[in-house]
Amino acid sequence: MPDPESSRERIIEVAADLFLKQGYGATGIAQILDATGILRGSLYYHFPTKEDLLIATLEWRKKMMWPEVMQPVFDRLDDPIERVFGILDGYRQLLLMFEFQLGCPIGNLALELGESHGRVRELLAENFENWKRAVRTCLQEAAARIPPEVRSDDLAHFVLTVMEGAVMLARTYRTIDCYDRAVNSLRDYFERLSAAATDWNRPVAKRRK
Repeated sequence: MPDPESSRERIIEVAADLFLKQGYGATGIAQILDATGILRGSLYYHFPTKEDLLIATLEWRKKMMWPEVMQPVFDRLDDPIERVFGILDGYRQLLLMFEFQLGCPIGNLALELGESHGRVRELLAENFENWKRAVRTCLQEAAARIPPEVRSDDLAHFVLTVMEGAVMLARTYRTIDCYDRAVNSLRDYFERLSAAATDWNRPVAKRRK
């Protein structure tokens, strides 16, 4: 007899993948059932509505953000600034691997559903905050290389904005050049921040978080 918890996890993982590849609106319950091999009654036992399932996938993405997106980069790179760019490189590889068909799972759903589902919008924001928290940790570890007046939270927000915008442009133009130009400009900005932080002739401001 199938374990109910493993069935639930299977449904969530398959639905999350289909929502990423097709969008929420274009994914039908029948497709999810076909892909999982799970009976309709079992699906509705765990998720009475399609929106309940969507919410579960967003909770799952929050949980998986560290092990799937962040930890591989953190394990591979020691330098905190390079970790930031390592995270961005992961999205670059995703664009190339799937020939610009897939973008950021959270960004995709935010564009599709942000105005129509209140609780979903909150969970999308929580996923973004989760992402920014990891980047902010890197920036705080590299505090000596960033001018003290630059808030790490603002800078993490800016990194997220660059990534989401670059993904959208790369998918629209179907070229990685759009992504690379944005990330290269971001790196140039970080290098200028580092130069400013180590300019001993600059007035020293109180560091902000």
